[in-house]
Amino acid sequence: MLTPTIDKVEVLNNYKLLLYFSTGEEKVYDMKKNLKYKCFENLKDEKLFKKVKPSGKTIQWETGEDVNPDDLYFNSILKKKL
Repeated sequence: MLTPTIDKVEVLNNYKLLLYFSTGEEKVYDMKKNLKYKCFENLKDEKLFKKVKPSGKTIQWETGEDVNPDDLYFNSILKKKL
């Protein structure tokens, strides 16, 4: 299965993101596990974290950080299951 594009992203509490996929699915991705890596260190700043934007099949911040599209899609939880 090809990873769908992300149409919209919303920032939730506690470093979680609500992702709106082109398939109509809404999934919640927990970004906390990524913050332990040096490449995501800047995103511990909540002000910066909130500036996330969709970018094709992934999401991206103004400082260049992005997340693997497969991780976003396959390691997120369908919104209605929360």
